[in-house]
Amino acid sequence: MDRERLQCALDAIDSANRGDPNEEVVAEESMPREYAYSLHMTRWLYELEPSPSARMQIACRAQHLERWKMPRSDYPEGRKSYYEWRQACGRMHGRRAAEIMAGCGYPESECQRVEVILTKRELRKDADTQLLEDVACMVFLEKYFAQFYADNVEYDRDKWLRIVRRTWGKMSPRAHDRALALSVQLPEHLQLLMQEALADPV
Repeated sequence: MDRERLQCALDAIDSANRGDPNEEVVAEESMPREYAYSLHMTRWLYELEPSPSARMQIACRAQHLERWKMPRSDYPEGRKSYYEWRQACGRMHGRRAAEIMAGCGYPESECQRVEVILTKRELRKDADTQLLEDVACMVFLEKYFAQFYADNVEYDRDKWLRIVRRTWGKMSPRAHDRALALSVQLPEHLQLLMQEALADPV
């Protein structure tokens, strides 16, 4: 029963994310971007937690659930609006994941639990929420950091240092260890950026 409910939820999330009109190339295969992202999240979940709970499997798969329906361009420029967008996305992802879980037979308590994890309201206070953030940070560093850097050439050095330090500050010591191991695979300019940022992380 538990395995059937979990598979029902994961399949429904995958089906929703395959509706993303944007694409990402993974291993020379083009696939819907948020579906690709959900697979990156699942892979890193198992890297950090070899036996994850069902709720964490669902939360990681739903981290960007249908995010293309709430584009960043719907909000004004600026850091304040960026965080408002991120919070709105988290609420949407949590609500949609809870709806899917309810449709697969999960009790309301479990649906609400995943919704709280996805909104990240309890970051640092809740182990599941921290694990989700760790996974998301690892996916960013491995898959999207280099392109994000290339897409924002107008950012000065100080802004990049702040971005790296903020990302680092959201991660647990376990994720720090994995991120340091991963950093040697990054382009040299990003390795140097991380080294400079982490030499004085405050």
